[in-house]
Amino acid sequence: MIAQNIQKMIGEAMKAHDAVRLSTLRMLSSAFNYEKIDKKHDLTEEEELVVIRKQAKERKDSIEAFGKAGREDMAESEKAELAILQEFLPPEMDKAELEKIVADAITSTGATTMADMGKVIGVVKAKVGANVEGGTIADIVKSKLK
Repeated sequence: MIAQNIQKMIGEAMKAHDAVRLSTLRMLSSAFNYEKIDKKHDLTEEEELVVIRKQAKERKDSIEAFGKAGREDMAESEKAELAILQEFLPPEMDKAELEKIVADAITSTGATTMADMGKVIGVVKAKVGANVEGGTIADIVKSKLK
């Protein structure tokens, strides 16, 4: 499980005096604990990946916001945290492959309008699992269903 590995990594980061890595790992451990309390059971690896993706998305949003505000110092800090979070995530699926899966899902569901978007996203998520962010899937589906 990822959470157990993170506890070991926290100790290593403390020994190495790596403040950014230590704070990021502690934040992630805390997020796991909150999710565990919320779900009232130990998290599966799939659920842990969902938590990590959520944290990574928050960092991406922050990087964008800080960039717009001209706070490159803050954006760099968020980028460092994002890099650490991405160590725990599997590589994202190739965009061309994802577009093919979306096209197949549109065909199999008979989707023709944006009203069918939910059905298509459900089929795609069932195929790709947690390997792709939901927003990425939604963007591709939107571009295909107009």
